[in-house]
Amino acid sequence: MTEDQVRAVGPAFARYLGGLERFFDARSVEHLRTYCRGLLTDLPRKSVEPIALASGTAVRTLQEFLRDYVWDRGGVRDELHRRAAAHLGTIRDALGTVGIVDETSQRKKGTKTPGVQRQYLGCVGKTENGVVTVHVAVARGRFQALLDADLYLPQSWDQDRDRCRAADVPEDVTYRPKWQIALDQVRRAQGNGVVFDWLTFDEGYGDKPGFLAGLEGAGVVYVGEVPRDFPTAEGPAEQLASGPAAAARRWRAVTVPHRTEPDAVWEAQGLRVRLRREHRATAGEYWLIVARNRATGEVKYFASNAGAAVPLRRLLRVAFARWNVEHGFRLATSEAGLTHYEGRSYVGLMRHVTLCLVVMGFVAAHADGLRGEKPGGDHRAGVPGAERPVRRVARPAPRDPNDQAHGRGHSVSPVTKQSGS
Repeated sequence: MTEDQVRAVGPAFARYLGGLERFFDARSVEHLRTYCRGLLTDLPRKSVEPIALASGTAVRTLQEFLRDYVWDRGGVRDELHRRAAAHLGTIRDALGTVGIVDETSQRKKGTKTPGVQRQYLGCVGKTENGVVTVHVAVARGRFQALLDADLYLPQSWDQDRDRCRAADVPEDVTYRPKWQIALDQVRRAQGNGVVFDWLTFDEGYGDKPGFLAGLEGAGVVYVGEVPRDFPTAEGPAEQLASGPAAAARRWRAVTVPHRTEPDAVWEAQGLRVRLRREHRATAGEYWLIVARNRATGEVKYFASNAGAAVPLRRLLRVAFARWNVEHGFRLATSEAGLTHYEGRSYVGLMRHVTLCLVVMGFVAAHADGLRGEKPGGDHRAGVPGAERPVRRVARPAPRDPNDQAHGRGHSVSPVTKQSGS
């Protein structure tokens, strides 16, 4: 970034937040600015207390802003969708807009955090005590953003409404399978103007008949991972992929790009099959794709309701677009504190997560607008050390030795507090 671009970040962020102020009561607006600026700083831990102490705000005041003050979290989320839809419409990309369903998790001690229980946590790759949130993300070209978030409320919580009330869990928030949560998020984003050319997901969602049928009912074309025993009318996916017919088919090499890891090469075959009745919404044929990693030998299976004329290479590009959401989770956690909430309130947790999505939405759109824009007179743009350091919004709190997510500085320079921004 050039010096002019760095100086422009603060006013741009102020304008971005200004468009959200209608969803907050008068006393909440300044706290909105304080909290979101705190999420953009390089504080090692971005929960209420460090942000409050670093900004000179009373800790209790920011706690009340998240938990008790009047503001419309759903309205903020819907506006985030509308802004993303408008931005996506400005990006030219041959693949189109890919929606991505995934979940993230956070280890938690104790029993008071809303939704906490022993369950599988992807952040550690095993069953531990923690919470899980379900998300829909979007990627188009080099733009990527998290659009939505919902807490997965386990059945054990839903069956104890006294426990839910103690944690501020509303009566209408009940246990729902993760695939139902994700399907509602997809429909909600569509209702706010987001157009998904494709949707992809992992096998935890691909093995749910209701999820696949629901996507088709919503008019969504998907390319999602399915388990090896995924039932087609002709037999399990693994059996079809290893039979005599598969040996006669040619493997096609597809390079899968990654932003923070080396590109991977996968070899793939595709065949047209009919799904078992419970997995389909139509009587037509579907794609069944088997892909193996050339370097590791790992094998994945995918199912798609795309038409027969869609090239296999294109389907694989969609299927492997999931790396975008994994990259987005890493950035949102390390740079905006997505999983840093510390409290016992469902309302506070979900408001914190929503504001993290707001902040990362600004970063994604602003960075996308800056890509490739180098003023002709600034020959040093992009040269390390060419830009002057930018003051932090607030002094960082002491580094938390237990915080494993924060391992580097910000991908976007912290915002300078000036002119009320």
